[in-house]
Amino acid sequence: MATKKSESSKQVTMADLLAKSKASTKNLSMGQKVKGTVVQILGKSLIIDIGGKAEGVVLEKGFAEAREYISKLKVGDEVTATILVPEMRDGSTLLSLRDSVSESHWKDFDHAYKNQTEIMVYAKNLTQAGVMVDANGVSGFIPFSQLSKEFQSDKDQIVGKYFKAKVIEVDKQKNKLVLSEREVSEAKDIKEAKLALEKIKDGDVLDGIVTTIANFGVFVKLTISKTEIEGLVHISEISWGKIIHPSDVLKVGQKVKVMVIGKNLNKLALSIKNATKDPWSDADKKYKKEDKITGKVVKVTDFGVFIELEPGIEGLVHITKIAPGKKFSVGDQVNCYIEEIDSKSRKISLGLILTEVPLGYK
Repeated sequence: MATKKSESSKQVTMADLLAKSKASTKNLSMGQKVKGTVVQILGKSLIIDIGGKAEGVVLEKGFAEAREYISKLKVGDEVTATILVPEMRDGSTLLSLRDSVSESHWKDFDHAYKNQTEIMVYAKNLTQAGVMVDANGVSGFIPFSQLSKEFQSDKDQIVGKYFKAKVIEVDKQKNKLVLSEREVSEAKDIKEAKLALEKIKDGDVLDGIVTTIANFGVFVKLTISKTEIEGLVHISEISWGKIIHPSDVLKVGQKVKVMVIGKNLNKLALSIKNATKDPWSDADKKYKKEDKITGKVVKVTDFGVFIELEPGIEGLVHITKIAPGKKFSVGDQVNCYIEEIDSKSRKISLGLILTEVPLGYK
């Protein structure tokens, strides 16, 4: 009899269970992150054991937004959830898997980047630089340069469409996801361009055609093994002489010779000036001390005036050799003579040939 009384005294009542449940939920707060184990997967809900504190559930909207993620789960899997409601009427805790879903997506993006696989995205809107897309709930960006020719010709048509893209840059810490649509739609052309680039080496001199002129330089189209590729000639690589704008010396459709001066990430750097002879290579043979020449003012500074003898070769008239009150402007034609020339240092010192009596001369 004593044994039965002892067992009876150890029985746990419903009131005890409710009290225990309420005590456990007091330690939970909205927004708190908790780890739990999947105990049951139903058609529209997920039951999670969150360490004996209380039964956790993912319901309705939270279940719908994590449906793809949940479909990959199985009983016994550990997940991290966020508390939305610490205690509902039935004593359970309402959870969200949004953070776990996001973490899963970033892992998928990293995998897609490393394996060069395609992902599906949705174009939301255009910006000044490209297209904002939705990739499984994560915002991504496609620069205009990474759109196919079809979309580049009419960028508005891409908004509101689903399409495949490749990840070209991913950084979860910076919340940065950059993609390329053209690496999917123009994969064959890109592959052929990469093969053509492999056949080119630094120092090669090739024939090309100017396709685009911009403030910073020009793009030149080359044909390598029947494959067309483009490279950039920076404004500093257009001429040995100084130019204000590329359009001053080049026009679209013009044929030019270019030298390959660099390849980086499938981008081609070209030079027009290096495909021609450096004027300084025989300057000391062409110009001698005491030679009289006529040049054009290309730059006026506090310490003197730079005179262009020919494109790429300039000489300096030092301020101490300019009469007081004498003024020069860019574009002026000036009669000079060579005082010193040092072709190795690419320097020429000039003196002025006086054509008028200096101000104040008696």
